[in-house]
Amino acid sequence: MKTWITDFMEQFGYAGILLMLALENIFPPIPSEIILPFGGFMTTTSDMTITGVLIAATAGSLLGAVVLYWIGRMLDVSRLERIVERWGGWIRISGKDIRRADAWFDKYGYWTVLFCRMIPLVRSLISIPAGMSGMKFGHFLLFTTIGTLAWNLLLILLGAALGESWEDIAGYMDTYSNIVYVLLAAGVLILGLLYFRRRQTAGKARG
Repeated sequence: MKTWITDFMEQFGYAGILLMLALENIFPPIPSEIILPFGGFMTTTSDMTITGVLIAATAGSLLGAVVLYWIGRMLDVSRLERIVERWGGWIRISGKDIRRADAWFDKYGYWTVLFCRMIPLVRSLISIPAGMSGMKFGHFLLFTTIGTLAWNLLLILLGAALGESWEDIAGYMDTYSNIVYVLLAAGVLILGLLYFRRRQTAGKARG
C-alpha cells in the first residue's frame, strides 16, 4: 500500500495529497502516517511547498470528515435508539443508555472532536458520532479544522525535516498509536465496570 500511495502522490502532487487524505478519513486503513510525512519529504525534492502540502492535506481531511459527519446525521440518535430498543437486549444496552451517551457528547463533544483528530484511526471515526449527536456543523468544522491542522502540520514538518528518512516516522507513530489505544481500552474498561456496578447497585436497591 505504501508504494501505491507514494507513487500516486508523486504523480498528482497536491491533488494526489488531497485525494489521499480524503480517502484516509473515510477508509482509516489508509495511513496518514505515510501520506503526510511523504508529503513533507516531497517539499525537499520538488517545487512543492510546506504551505501548499498543508492546505491540500487539510482540505482532503475536511472533505472526508464532512462525508462521515453527514453519514452520522442520516443515522441520527433517534434511529439508533429505535434499533437498540428492538435489539439492544442482546448486548444489555437500552435506549436510555443511548440518550445518556448522546447527552454526554452534547456536553463534551466539541473537545472530543478536537483531540480525537490527533489520534490515528479514531480521528476519522469521531465524525460519525458528531453527526449523530446533531452537533452544529459550523462548530464541528471549526474544531475539526483546528485538530486536523495541528496533526497535519506536525507530520508534514517531520517529513520535511527527516528528508529521505521520512519512513522512520511510521515506526514512532505505531508506538504512539499503541500507547493511545491501550489507554483508550483501559478507559473504556473502567467506564464499563463502573456502569455495570451502578446498574447492579440500582437493581439491588429496587429489589
